[in-house]
Amino acid sequence: MIIDDEAASLVSLGMIAIKTVGLRKIYKSGLARKVEALKGLDLEIEEGETFGYLGPNGAGKTTTLKLILGLMHPTSGAAYILGKDSRTVGVRNEIGFLPEQPYFYSYLTAYEFLSFYSRLFDISNGSCRQRIDELLALVGLKGKGHLQLRKFSKGMLQRLGIAQALMNDPRVIFFDEPFSGLDPIGRKEIRDIVLKLKERGKTIFFCSHILSDVEMVCDRVGILVNGELKAVGRIDSLLEAKLKSVEIAFSGLGEKAKEKIRPIATRMLDQADKTLAVVPDRKAADQVVRIISEEQGSLISLTPIRETLEDIFLKEVAG
Repeated sequence: MIIDDEAASLVSLGMIAIKTVGLRKIYKSGLARKVEALKGLDLEIEEGETFGYLGPNGAGKTTTLKLILGLMHPTSGAAYILGKDSRTVGVRNEIGFLPEQPYFYSYLTAYEFLSFYSRLFDISNGSCRQRIDELLALVGLKGKGHLQLRKFSKGMLQRLGIAQALMNDPRVIFFDEPFSGLDPIGRKEIRDIVLKLKERGKTIFFCSHILSDVEMVCDRVGILVNGELKAVGRIDSLLEAKLKSVEIAFSGLGEKAKEKIRPIATRMLDQADKTLAVVPDRKAADQVVRIISEEQGSLISLTPIRETLEDIFLKEVAG
């Protein structure tokens, strides 16, 4: 397979790290039934970008990862990493991968585990220990190299898995559900590692169901539904100017004045020392603020409520 001229020129300029062209995968199910897991995926991810790949269970996210990584053959289409066919053996030296359910041999120590992976990349014994020490420090496991993995928590194992994916100092890193099964502290630890890698200029592609974490660390996201890419773009662009409502808190108004606001608001709630009104848009908010001013009330706060990444995700999944 030969990379097209456009992709080659973009990668040579250090722009495109991952590219798929019409990537498609059909599985056979039963005697004659076929399931199209991925439907002609066209995607480009820039070098140094952190890209979040979102979708419900069964959307085709893991299939996409396996196709890009060359772990599975596509029915049609192609995938490229750093300008090379992703199935090329040489490209494996440039990538790191943490699967969704990695296996850890319980009776190895963290140092023995990473030492094993270092040999896959022909890292010399002289530099192996230094590299392992650097990685354990990076993922917050400094001083834990002597412990057997059976003594590690879920979060510690996940961080060790990230260290394994970084053993060869890859330019492009793939994480499949790195936040899965972690408590809030564990998720923050993984987020911090991703941000450190981002600062180092690594290209990071990861699948996740934890939308709040994706929103915190990603430059761009793609939403996959039933094998089709429904939305892709920068998070700030996807969320830009998508106002859901405006919440207005005020005090000092009598019931007669509040009755002027009720027809404008979609919801009103009287609390101990204030009233909260929710209105659908800026025009309605201006009307309410004017009434509060005319009736000698006090405006406490005015808060625009914008669409979140979760709102957009649910909308695309619902179709």
